[in-house]
Amino acid sequence: MYAIIETGGKQVKVVEGQEIYVEKVAADANETVTFDKVLFVGGDDVKVGAPFVEGATVTAKVEKQGRQKKVIVYKYKRRKNYHRKQGHRQPYTKLVIEKINA
Repeated sequence: MYAIIETGGKQVKVVEGQEIYVEKVAADANETVTFDKVLFVGGDDVKVGAPFVEGATVTAKVEKQGRQKKVIVYKYKRRKNYHRKQGHRQPYTKLVIEKINA
């Protein structure tokens, strides 16, 4: 059985036992998070939401919080003595999918 959930403005296909990286979720490590924005549940019994599946939830355990590698944003205009350097590290949450309730 698998499901498609919406989190952080993105859609993610999940299976029980899978580890996924998503946009930061406000929860500490070893806490349980429940996603109720389930768009699709597949497997033997297929359920399609309009836009969400009624009563379907996905529970996941937060394994860790972290930040991705640094991305350098460099702006430069030739012959104008203009250059700006800026770095950015996007926060993420590593989740382990525990159960899909459909």
